[in-house]
Amino acid sequence: MRLLVASAAALSMLVAAGSVAPAGSATGRGLQAEPTGGTADCTSVTTCYTPAQLEVAYGVQPLLARGIDGRGETVVLPELAESQLSPPRVTDLRQDFAAFDRLFHLPAPSLKVVSTIPHPAHPWFAFGEEVLDAEIVHSVAPGAALTILLVKGTSLNNADNAVAASVAALRLGASEGGIISLSPAGQIGGEHCVDRAQLDELNAALEDDDAHDVTVVAASGDVGAAGEPCALITALGGTGPSSTPMKEVGLVASDPLVLSVGGTTLDASHTTGAWIGETAWGLPYGDPGSLFQASGGGFSHLFGRPSYQNGVHGIGAMRGVPDVAADANTHTGFPVVTSNASRGYTISGHGGTSASAPTWAGIIALADQYANRHLGFVNPAIYQIASSSSYHQAFHDITVGNNTAEFPPETITGYQAGPGWDPVTGWGSPNAEVLVPLLARDASS
Repeated sequence: MRLLVASAAALSMLVAAGSVAPAGSATGRGLQAEPTGGTADCTSVTTCYTPAQLEVAYGVQPLLARGIDGRGETVVLPELAESQLSPPRVTDLRQDFAAFDRLFHLPAPSLKVVSTIPHPAHPWFAFGEEVLDAEIVHSVAPGAALTILLVKGTSLNNADNAVAASVAALRLGASEGGIISLSPAGQIGGEHCVDRAQLDELNAALEDDDAHDVTVVAASGDVGAAGEPCALITALGGTGPSSTPMKEVGLVASDPLVLSVGGTTLDASHTTGAWIGETAWGLPYGDPGSLFQASGGGFSHLFGRPSYQNGVHGIGAMRGVPDVAADANTHTGFPVVTSNASRGYTISGHGGTSASAPTWAGIIALADQYANRHLGFVNPAIYQIASSSSYHQAFHDITVGNNTAEFPPETITGYQAGPGWDPVTGWGSPNAEVLVPLLARDASS
């Protein structure tokens, strides 16, 4: 996840263009912008896509018009538990949603918190990542219920903690909803971070989700062809990885039982929201030397090619990552609304595959409602549709860009996007109007 904060001019320009409704209050505290040391994106109508624009670009709007909005479905979001309120970085999620829904004319979601930690002191405290995940799902599937599943705040300190948190979230999540969306909380790092016993434990939890018809969606990572570090929090606290990055994919996104989601740069109309074009998310729109550079993708060294990838051009003997993609670029990113200490709110631009994964979780919620059942493991259906004559109607094929990562003086040469499936954007981004009915028809229960 990446955060860039908007200036007050951003809101006035978006409102003037008709992209968002005026927020404000009697005291004029509608927007309280957080100071930033760099250039803030989301500063004009040529950047940042509102929920309504995202719905049009990805074909969701026609479904919403027919009442397919995710109602009756629940998306489970594993998130790090927070202990100290410190707006706008740590906020109250209920207040965040009150401002978000007022600003973008969305219905209030059904919110619930469950926890792998006994009696969390502050269950509604939310870091920006949690707010991003929840608000994006709500934008795509505004009728879906959201369950926040808290894991220990130390879960990303090392691989052992990360595996334990991921397994706990996957097991508890199966009893809470039909879709589990994994961004940083629930992720583990590069495949080298785990041993066989940990991998077996993770797979057992995912097999249990499959048996309960739960779809597990996971971000493919933000370091391009390089694997994310095993101690993600420690790495984020510095300037980047503490060890030499290696070319690999990450867990849990590389597991064949997971719908892995990569990142793109979306180009859509800021007047109508209509999709214009899309490229792979990567440099120069990332930060060289950091953990935020490009769409994660490549080939597993732990998992052989699953049967649903048989015959796919570009995939050899091992599992290819990702399966699909959606917008991840902060320059075209998502406006997240968080409450602040002045009882107003901050609008900030977010991105990364942490934004892409909940976009697809929302799409699956729409498909579950359309089918009137939990579709569960959707990968075989995704590949069946993408390999059919419906491919270019159901997906936006991403054919330009790469996921090379730079850690000066070292470069991790990535992969190129191209026609059909590729190890940067998978099959591409969704056209939900066509894809959702096909998923509802083809996915087995």
